[in-house]
Amino acid sequence: MNPSEAQRADYQAELLRAANIVRDESELALACHVTPDGDALGSMLGFHHLAAANGRRCVSSWPAPFVAAPHYRSVPGLDLAIEPSRYPSAPDVMLTFDCGSLGRLKELGVPARNAADSGELIVVDHHASNDRYGTVNLIDTKAAATAVVVRELARILGWELNREAAWCLYVGLVTDTGRFQYESTTTAVFALAEELSAFDLPVARLSRELFEEHRFNYLKLAARALARAELDAEHGLVSTWVPQSDQVELDVCYEEIEGLIDWIRTTSEAEVACVCKQAADGMRVSLRSLDKVDVGAIATALGGGGHRLAAGFTMNASVADVIAAIKALLPTP
Repeated sequence: MNPSEAQRADYQAELLRAANIVRDESELALACHVTPDGDALGSMLGFHHLAAANGRRCVSSWPAPFVAAPHYRSVPGLDLAIEPSRYPSAPDVMLTFDCGSLGRLKELGVPARNAADSGELIVVDHHASNDRYGTVNLIDTKAAATAVVVRELARILGWELNREAAWCLYVGLVTDTGRFQYESTTTAVFALAEELSAFDLPVARLSRELFEEHRFNYLKLAARALARAELDAEHGLVSTWVPQSDQVELDVCYEEIEGLIDWIRTTSEAEVACVCKQAADGMRVSLRSLDKVDVGAIATALGGGGHRLAAGFTMNASVADVIAAIKALLPTP
């Protein structure tokens, strides 16, 4: 058995283990990473809807700040999520979604550790950089989104999709494939999109809400970020940054600027794009690569993680120091 076949066999074994645990449990605690994106919210809440429809009592949450970006406002189940302060301290069975490490769970990492010590902690993810911190690590690095893994788990459980779950999983799929533009977009991805959209989803409206609708103040902030952008042709790097002062002055929350990297990455002269976003816990950095550079490896080396072409990390440093650290890990010009 070659390494790829062995990895797939391990994944299938974990899939069955996860299904057996969930099948025998009536109460489930679900969580996703801090500042959740579409795949984190969509996979967690999609599973919440499926589990509830099949008789499970669920709680879902993510770490403070307990807010979701405005463009996720239509995701069904946001109102079901509870404040992290109300999350059970030692759940018997806990599932995390799209979360590569305990650190990204922040305060919910304590319940996760407690679940791993005395119960079951099922890690549902697709990031190659995942720390495999669960008692069951359901990680498919070839999946285009964690939502894909959730769909596979539901299939093994024999749980039929419903419209709310399909809506959530579609949000996870369409956001993590960049509207079906990234290299992870396969025929299987399109097949899943067809299955999910068949639940009378408002695809056109969702596309506008998720990708094409911004407050005017966000456009003003983006204009400032674009004006700050710098191109290092020698390293093939384009970068910019957003200070907290801009966010405060223009009343733009951190969650709103998640998609700014997609504007920066359109630079034709750069292989790698970087956006540094100043936050209370440090400089949050988003990285994208066109093809040749593994930004997942760079992010992992700097304390974060992600995929080969899309990754991120947080560093307590100035913008200049962050950019210098990235350049030091880029291929030699």
